[in-house]
Amino acid sequence: MDLFQLSRKSMADFLLSLKGEGELSPKQILQQAWAAAHAKKGISTEAFLDTKMPAIFEKLLRADLQRIGFSINEIAALGNQIEFTHLSSTAVQNWVKRDVKNLIGSPQIGKKYSVDQAAMLFIVEDLKATLDFDSIRKILDLLFNDLDDRSDDLIEPIPFYSAYAAIFEKAHHHNILGENMHDGIERCIKQEALQTLDSFQDFTDQQKDIVSNILVTASLTVLSAYYKSMTKKYVTATLFLNG
Repeated sequence: MDLFQLSRKSMADFLLSLKGEGELSPKQILQQAWAAAHAKKGISTEAFLDTKMPAIFEKLLRADLQRIGFSINEIAALGNQIEFTHLSSTAVQNWVKRDVKNLIGSPQIGKKYSVDQAAMLFIVEDLKATLDFDSIRKILDLLFNDLDDRSDDLIEPIPFYSAYAAIFEKAHHHNILGENMHDGIERCIKQEALQTLDSFQDFTDQQKDIVSNILVTASLTVLSAYYKSMTKKYVTATLFLNG
């Protein structure tokens, strides 16, 4: 992970803080995430302090949180600060104008997209690692209803993003000693998805099945994206050293 890239869970926390929700400010979320990366990679304090903060974070930390919105370019720039994510403005433009237009809707903050809409696009980016757009539209339609009223969603975009991000992190670090790797990871993801539902109230049994299955789906797609990113890393290194 690059020094200033965030895990999906940290990005979910950051998005929530941009809405003025959660216990920490946007700056505190970034400080915690970067301090963890600093410690994990053994980077000296001097090198850490000399590293320039990405422009998109500098801009958002100065923004008025009462009316914060994102352009297409800003969504792509922010998305590229998530570990093993590669977003282009062209792709995002195509999604909002065509592929997932009915999921995202029109810009809600003047000509800009809301924090929730940005989260939806990050979810789409994760799901497209393994799913086609028709499948993405169908499963997300089961979770998210009126684009202009998040209160009727089974689960709101950012909590959903945060939930499967947390599940992925637990599965990614799951101890699989003594069991088949694939079975162990799948079992871990399913168990975590079911436990996650305990924090949400008033779900019917059918709704629990829907949310649980889509959490598992999203977690597996992120795992797929991770392995895809690792594969590209080794291919690039091999070609660089031997090209």
